[in-house]
Amino acid sequence: MDARRGYVPEDERFFSSDALETMRTASRHIQYLVNEGYDLKQASTFVGNHFLLSERQRLAVMRSIGTQKELDARLKKQGSVTGLSGKEVWVDGFNTVITLEVLLSGGILLFCMDGCIRDLAALRGTYRIIPETEKAARIMFDKLQKAGVRKVTMLLDEPVSNSGRLKALLADIAEAYAFSIDIRILKDVDRELYGKENVITSDSIILDHCASWVNLTAECVERDGMRALRVWE
Repeated sequence: MDARRGYVPEDERFFSSDALETMRTASRHIQYLVNEGYDLKQASTFVGNHFLLSERQRLAVMRSIGTQKELDARLKKQGSVTGLSGKEVWVDGFNTVITLEVLLSGGILLFCMDGCIRDLAALRGTYRIIPETEKAARIMFDKLQKAGVRKVTMLLDEPVSNSGRLKALLADIAEAYAFSIDIRILKDVDRELYGKENVITSDSIILDHCASWVNLTAECVERDGMRALRVWE
């Protein structure tokens, strides 16, 4: 049996009510520092040491916040799912599928300052299809079909293991939907999405370089009635 995607036994302690309060205080300090021009990783190390945060807690805070300049720019480029009718969308495949797998596995999800939902799965190039993968794909495709998209171009990272198997599974599932789909395996998905419109991802770097984006994952989480943790204030 595959372990639950994104699950770590210590999470019950790392993200308890008391721990969340400490993380929110720490995030406020880190947010101040990055807005003053400090590097995010250095600021999180300095503040994390002071508040005795674990590496996983620091990662959660780092994934959740951004500078005010970054947040304002992302908000300005954000489109709505209801505005996708007849359009092509560009999907950051692993980023989106893995977050939905974490949702279905009951793992930690983060509600971030830019409105995105992010996870802590941190697979780092190693990926296996799990029982939740097919349902994750259907949740995503259902949303896109309801939005009336014309075409879905989904990009998968070549260096990640089992990208070919995931492509085949997604292609099979997509046959039941009305939109056309193009699934590509590329060496550099991030750069391919730079400058694109209607990008679906929660990757901060891509959000900062695309022409426009849609927060589809957040709507999927809301549809499933799940609660994402807020580690900032």
